[in-house]
Amino acid sequence: MAYSHAGQFDLLNQNIAELNGDINVSFEFFPPSSESMEQTLWGSIHRLKELQPKFVSVTYGANSGERDRTHSIIKEIKEQTGLIAAPHLTCIDASRDELRQIARDYWQNGIRQIVALRGDLPENGGKPDMYAADLVELLRKEADFDISVAAYPEVHPEAKNAQSDLINLKRKIDAGANRAITQFFFDVESYLRFRDRCVTAGIDVEIVPGILPVSNFKQASRFAKMTNVRIPSWMEKQYQGLDDDLLTRQMLGASNAIDMVRVLSREGVKDFHFYTLNRAELTYAICHTLGVRPQTATQGLTAKAV
Repeated sequence: MAYSHAGQFDLLNQNIAELNGDINVSFEFFPPSSESMEQTLWGSIHRLKELQPKFVSVTYGANSGERDRTHSIIKEIKEQTGLIAAPHLTCIDASRDELRQIARDYWQNGIRQIVALRGDLPENGGKPDMYAADLVELLRKEADFDISVAAYPEVHPEAKNAQSDLINLKRKIDAGANRAITQFFFDVESYLRFRDRCVTAGIDVEIVPGILPVSNFKQASRFAKMTNVRIPSWMEKQYQGLDDDLLTRQMLGASNAIDMVRVLSREGVKDFHFYTLNRAELTYAICHTLGVRPQTATQGLTAKAV
């Protein structure tokens, strides 16, 4: 086992030798549902803050309790860390007046970035009154927000086909979105093909790849099934027999994520959005290996910061 771990470290070192740390990173968190999870969240935020991310985002549920937690966490992040905090905002289960009030409250509290999403439909909820493009348009009329929207390299689960999904993304961009952040993926080619199709469709904003480092393969498989993300057969084989071997799973997750960033960086991608699942260790190790380092008094940042 020690030899296997050494081989993984050699692979990481080989990958990082091809990068100069010339990348931007951002991180996603979700509101905690218990006191212990809240402690984990804040520990992760303060740990990853050292890497000077472009921004951090916090997800947003359809129920009012989780919404309130998102509002609170976003404001606390800004006050405690000085980081640019971008709340997710959905238009499911909220009126236009409520959304306008939320937007105004964010703006008055110095929150300038928002991730605008339709949100998950409630069971038997029927057709929604608003979609993400409508929310982007509403936000644009309220204030000069920096707006991110979602993109799906392997097609949204509810889309009729890839072309209709791309048309929907174009609507969001035309409504005023500044960038798109993708759903996580494990097939780099799916992202690159999608980016080419975006260019052909006249979508000229940055398409930021979403990176999910995988240490829990069963959990990642559940996420993938819900979001129409394909798990390559080679990846499934990698994690076989490792249910009780966390260290090797973490090494595989780090190696795969680093390899994805390395390939995408070669293709001109400079910004990467990490889905942290509120855990700092693996994401921090990956970013550190990629050359994203804390700023010191005698050494400037290797990665670009805001």
